[in-house]
Amino acid sequence: MTTVLGLTGGIATGKSTVSAWLKAWGYLIVDADVIARQVVASGTPGLAQITAAFSKQVLQADGSLDRGALGQLVFHDETQRQRLMQITAPLIHKEILAQRQAGIDRQVPLVVLDIPLLFETDYQQYTDVTWVVSVDRVTQQQRLMQRNGLTAAAANARIDSQWSLARKRQLADVVIDNNGSLAETQAQVRSALAQLGFVPEQAKK
Repeated sequence: MTTVLGLTGGIATGKSTVSAWLKAWGYLIVDADVIARQVVASGTPGLAQITAAFSKQVLQADGSLDRGALGQLVFHDETQRQRLMQITAPLIHKEILAQRQAGIDRQVPLVVLDIPLLFETDYQQYTDVTWVVSVDRVTQQQRLMQRNGLTAAAANARIDSQWSLARKRQLADVVIDNNGSLAETQAQVRSALAQLGFVPEQAKK
């Protein structure tokens, strides 16, 4: 029987680190960010739909998506952003569920849905258990400033544009506290896996 784990967090909270550990231990990762890029890759129906909706100005010379140009079009225009979401969201949704089902059909013990907007987009309905990787506000701000080279004001704006971590913690079954060292965080991940009946060293056997 397959267990489906929903993994989420906030910007600069360390979700990707936890996901990388789970992948290294041999568990199947369904990565929403990777899928979001794949569905608009060169030659895909997704890219064709975006080009039809926004014109060829969103394409690079080689025919691939110019993410910078598209970002400028939708960042400050809610109507255009919704237009883009109407194209990409169904494609992403279909592929996430297809990869999830493929894991279940292969009787993979653990399928991890790595989705930044897990609760915001209601993907928790497709999981058996949910984890949120969380840090305190000051730590989140400092890590984001350091990682992205942002000012405090810019970092706070990015954080405030998302659901609060407090809200996600209330919704999640398990909270992974990433305020401490990587070793401390990994110990929590191992413990949470053990509660589900999984031991990382046995994942690849």
